[in-house]
Amino acid sequence: MGIRKKTNKNPPVLSHEFVIQNHADIVSCVAMVFLLGLMFEVTSKFAVLFITVQYNVTISTNGPEETAVNHFHHGIKDLATTFFYMLVAIIMHAIIQEYVLDKINRKKHFSKTKHSKFNESGQLSAFYLFSFGWGTSILLSENLLSNPVSLWEGYPHTLMPFQMKFYFICQLGYWLHALPELYFQKTKKEDIPRQLVYISLYLVHIAGAYILNLNRLGLVLLVLHYFIELLFHVSRLIYFSNEHRQTGFTIWAVLFVLGRLLTLSLSVLTVGFGLATAENQGFDLAAGNFNVIFVRITVLAAICLTQAFMMWKFINFQLRRWREHAQAQTLKKKQVPAKSKSKKDKANGVNGVNSHRADSPRARKEKSS
Repeated sequence: MGIRKKTNKNPPVLSHEFVIQNHADIVSCVAMVFLLGLMFEVTSKFAVLFITVQYNVTISTNGPEETAVNHFHHGIKDLATTFFYMLVAIIMHAIIQEYVLDKINRKKHFSKTKHSKFNESGQLSAFYLFSFGWGTSILLSENLLSNPVSLWEGYPHTLMPFQMKFYFICQLGYWLHALPELYFQKTKKEDIPRQLVYISLYLVHIAGAYILNLNRLGLVLLVLHYFIELLFHVSRLIYFSNEHRQTGFTIWAVLFVLGRLLTLSLSVLTVGFGLATAENQGFDLAAGNFNVIFVRITVLAAICLTQAFMMWKFINFQLRRWREHAQAQTLKKKQVPAKSKSKKDKANGVNGVNSHRADSPRARKEKSS
């Protein structure tokens, strides 16, 4: 038999397989075009819209030494900046996948189901860890945790420090990048609806808090939510390495329920009571004031419905786990009597053979002799 030669044919250029295999390189080239645009005077004004944060406002502070502080507000040009950092998120996704997750997958030899879940939890764990740490540092620097009244006091919060605005831009860029990743990662058709639902929920809530100038409340709720989700995905990664380690899921379940209650409490306190009793009431698009009863009810309804949907999914998840655990226990109980019965049958079989041998003519002849 002749040795079959290995064929390493490259897929046709611009075919689906070619784009999927080389999407990180393609996106890197597109991002490099914007960076190179900064080097030339003709294109620098255009490239700056995509790379740097727009709508800078300089405010001078009164004091012994007058200093200038830069703040930012939002606008239509933020779409260009969000697009560029969406490209950055795609590149970072590919780097984590190739240099971290794929190497672990080769060592562990996961099944196809575990392989996709491991990749999902690995990517989200890295993102949640980064976002939680960055968001916590902003909360501490802006003293939002020590002074909860600032969540609604002085609304509308049209001006943001650089770190807060850049945080929201990166959040929108990341969750937008998750849409083309469904194609790049060859997500199964049955998993696409679930992924689209939670991607859409993230985009709607983050963009809503950003546009309605509820950035302080949005930042607090995001940090809280990201911490709980980080615990879940880290627990799932640990579970894949050792299926007996499930303590993290129990801690996550308790914190998940507490997180939903705390999210509802902060939302009702800020939107339902704080903004409702604020002096600055009325709709003013130019000033960024959306403090009217229709907007407040819409915001609270969106948050409450989302929390109810998450609790419903959580309860179904726990019930499914309990059913699987109960089925596993019943199977173990059925296997134990079956094993003991088979041992008795073997013992009886041996005794029957011995008694049959004892009653044989040859045995009787030996006894008489």
